Amino acid sequence: MYRVRLWAVKRSRFLEGIYNSVNPAILLLLRGATKVFGKSLDRLITVMEAQLKGFLFDCKMCGDCTLSKSGMSCPMNCPKTIRNGPCGGVRNNGMCEVKPDMRCVWVAAWDGASRMKNGAAIETIEFAVDHRGKGKSTWLKLAREKGLAGE
Repeated sequence: MYRVRLWAVKRSRFLEGIYNSVNPAILLLLRGATKVFGKSLDRLITVMEAQLKGFLFDCKMCGDCTLSKSGMSCPMNCPKTIRNGPCGGVRNNGMCEVKPDMRCVWVAAWDGASRMKNGAAIETIEFAVDHRGKGKSTWLKLAREKGLAGE
């Protein structure tokens, strides 16, 4: 997974383009599925999201995804789960102080963001993760939030 995660960061602009292209359709599809099936498909959708994002980004399913704002590097892979930039312990070579064999998630995030059209979004301060959302689908959350706002 670690190699795929690094691959995703290096191709952050490409993945950003895919995300921006398919995201509206996915949200529309999920809103429609929710209207027709209610919450009966939530588990299936959550499993699909976990599999896809787990493979590509080593996603931890925090329920509050920031991949599109963090250079396609999941901040929840940080051993300290820091959401707004590197801690003071990043080594000179860009490696993590807690896991010396792992590139700092935030060094990777800034690298990925530098390639993205909307890379400046990394400068947005994120709130701490609400751990009540752990294991829940961000896709469903976004679809339902936008669905409610649009109705």
